[in-house]
Amino acid sequence: MKLPNPQNAIIAPDKLINYLLNTMNFELYSEVVVQRDVPEEGLLAGDVGVVVERHDVPGLEPGYSVEFFDMLGNTFAVATLPASLLRAPAHTDRPAVRMELVAV
Repeated sequence: MKLPNPQNAIIAPDKLINYLLNTMNFELYSEVVVQRDVPEEGLLAGDVGVVVERHDVPGLEPGYSVEFFDMLGNTFAVATLPASLLRAPAHTDRPAVRMELVAV
């Protein structure tokens, strides 16, 4: 993360980054939203999942195992993702449907 005007920052950029990375805590079984595409997991930005585990590794940001479901409640992915790739849902979020392309 790069600040646009670090010389005007009230808090040192390295401390701000450390603070942000260490305060993104998601409760178990809470919903989270993926912020960027994760093609290796078949996830797109905006996909909603449920936190099923938190992973803490010294020197690294927290990670979370997140389970993703289709509209019928079937699991289609379980991915371990860094906290910086996730956010909590907001009241401005709207559900959307995308269909998986299946080769015939």
